[in-house]
Amino acid sequence: MPTLSTVKSARAWSPDLNMFAPEDTLQNALILDHSTVSANIDGDQPSLRVGYVADDEAQFTAEGNEIPESEPALNEVLVYTGKITQLVRLTNEQYRQAGTADQLAASTARAITKKADQAFLTQSAPAAGKNAPPAGLVNIDGITVNDEAITANLDPLVDLVAQLEANGSAPTGVILDPLAWAALRKLKTSDGSQTTLIGAGTNDAERLLLSLPVTVTPAMQPNSGLVVDHNAVISAAGPVRVDTDESVYFTSDGVAVRATWRIGWNVVRPERLGKFTVTANSTE
Repeated sequence: MPTLSTVKSARAWSPDLNMFAPEDTLQNALILDHSTVSANIDGDQPSLRVGYVADDEAQFTAEGNEIPESEPALNEVLVYTGKITQLVRLTNEQYRQAGTADQLAASTARAITKKADQAFLTQSAPAAGKNAPPAGLVNIDGITVNDEAITANLDPLVDLVAQLEANGSAPTGVILDPLAWAALRKLKTSDGSQTTLIGAGTNDAERLLLSLPVTVTPAMQPNSGLVVDHNAVISAAGPVRVDTDESVYFTSDGVAVRATWRIGWNVVRPERLGKFTVTANSTE
């Protein structure tokens, strides 16, 4: 047996190697994909005033008769913004280690995006007298809700989309949480069949429902979905800013890494968004 080996030698003769795990993919924030970004607001007090017209009805008028005057309503909704933040404090020595700066910058950007997605969908309405952060889409008063859960087929979703279209919506996408998407992928074409309704199998299902693109995100409430018309969701969003400062913690020789993102949104016609639940028996 050899007398010299890495097991018995000092660590200097068998040094460890270091690497960083691959970074998580930074997904595009939901607010950018499922709303109409119209402005960059700076500050808690300023708002984006979004005007829209509630159409009056037209009518037939006989030749030569006086045409009745219409009175379309000139309405508006206000978009207030809130600032999502993260601050990381570390020593100069740690900051100078290879890979630390880049990895922390990417981490803070991911954390900001994750919080933004959760707020855009499920944020509670602001307290009385407050304007921000705005209520998430599922908590906005007046959205269309289908109380019939999807259990064995997509009929409740068909009914919901039909109702939204009757409300004047032109749906542009569906947002689902992972559990709801998994349940829908397990729906079978008939009792006892192994053929799935939306095509999951050896070739996985394309993420479409009723020809609408599907976004799957853990930011959505469990076992639920939202049908979105991005033209009905107006938002304000600036750039994600990641900054470093080597002076703020001067007395302890530290570095601050700060990330901020100011965003806000509101819905012009809430009845054009639809919420549904999935309690599919397909998990059996």
